[in-house]
Amino acid sequence: MRVFVAGGTGAIGRRLVPQLVARGHQVTATTTSPERLGLLERLGAEGVLMDGLDAASVGEAVAHARPDTIVHQMTALAPDYIGKPDYRHPEKFGAVTNRLRTDGTDHLLAAAAATGVTHVVAQSLATWPAQREAGPITEDEPLPPEQLPAKLRVIARPLRYVEDAVGKAGGAALRYGVFYGPGGGIEDQIDLVRKRRMPVIGGGAGYFSLVHIDDAASATVLAVEQRATGVYNIVDDEPAPVREWLPYLAACVGAKRPLRVPAWLVRPLAGEMGVAAMTQARPFSNAKAKRDLGWQLRYPSWRAGFKAEAA
Repeated sequence: MRVFVAGGTGAIGRRLVPQLVARGHQVTATTTSPERLGLLERLGAEGVLMDGLDAASVGEAVAHARPDTIVHQMTALAPDYIGKPDYRHPEKFGAVTNRLRTDGTDHLLAAAAATGVTHVVAQSLATWPAQREAGPITEDEPLPPEQLPAKLRVIARPLRYVEDAVGKAGGAALRYGVFYGPGGGIEDQIDLVRKRRMPVIGGGAGYFSLVHIDDAASATVLAVEQRATGVYNIVDDEPAPVREWLPYLAACVGAKRPLRVPAWLVRPLAGEMGVAAMTQARPFSNAKAKRDLGWQLRYPSWRAGFKAEAA
């Protein structure tokens, strides 16, 4: 297949492109930076410059690639785009990404329609504060699962937009869990863990639905090859509360056990978003992705994945 990966140099894009190439697909991948075109070529793709917020740029890139499927992985969350994330103000550090998930999605779907592309796969997110007693979140629940604080609604609405728009177009939205592995978000926190600057907030009862970034990429390949439709939770088999996985991560990297601090103390620094994730997030179920896509995880549990990455 000819696969167009919008956002080929992001965290997931860098792991996805080589997997697609290894499966025999012809990949065109985009970047906003001329300096990263060489990286895409080394990953095995044809690299093209594209501004996901410019409809003409998107249309030209898609028309040039003539793909069978488009994969939407565009974000602007890397430190060289936004600097150090300010979790007190997600509406600021996520502003461009929110536009990529609304306007950028529209531009890709319009380009798909104009060039006869009938399948799109896009990224969504599997982590929200909610009532944990209701059990794991399945794909039948729309985002957000419950009423969210205002600071989180500005992130949830664009993701809901992606899921609705891509679903109506006959594509698939993949709700990725929290990445770890090469380029994954957890790796960025290890230095803080070693310095004991990443505490367990409150009781640490918030669930993280984790996934190794290579497992997330393999699920994406399956969604592309099977022309999947609908929503899929792309998480591992063992969602876990912060009070379990964070001390385990510290032990894996040889750090001291994380401190425990009350939520009120860190809220001015972590913001409502950080506190909610650490104390209220609800687990997600991966049953549908495993059943319908035949997805087999290399690391079904973050326990084995953390050990492997720390070795």
